[in-house]
Amino acid sequence: MGIEKFIKKIAVQTAVYWGNPTDDGYGGKTYDSPVEISVRWENTNELITTADGEQYACIAKIFVTQDVKVNAYIYLGDFDDIDSDEGNPKSVEGAYRIRRFDKIPMIKKTDEFVRLCYI
Repeated sequence: MGIEKFIKKIAVQTAVYWGNPTDDGYGGKTYDSPVEISVRWENTNELITTADGEQYACIAKIFVTQDVKVNAYIYLGDFDDIDSDEGNPKSVEGAYRIRRFDKIPMIKKTDEFVRLCYI
């Protein structure tokens, strides 16, 4: 079994993902319509460094089955769990900005990856 198949097997939780953050021209961002994705969400307390060298206290690392974007938002749960405007991730309590995304190729493979995002 390949690593991606293994991760799909253990990614039994549902998360809502707002992807492709884009500057709106007014100092904010817009996002794609939210979609549900499969994840394995692991709460943690680690010091993480972002690609631009910023350090922060990470509260969760999340195995995902697809590429995600830094500065996009993710929420552990499904659409039914969201009471507020699901089109605006900043209005959803428990939605977090993705601070880092790692896509790690497997040894001797160019088409299988471990994908982790950190919030």
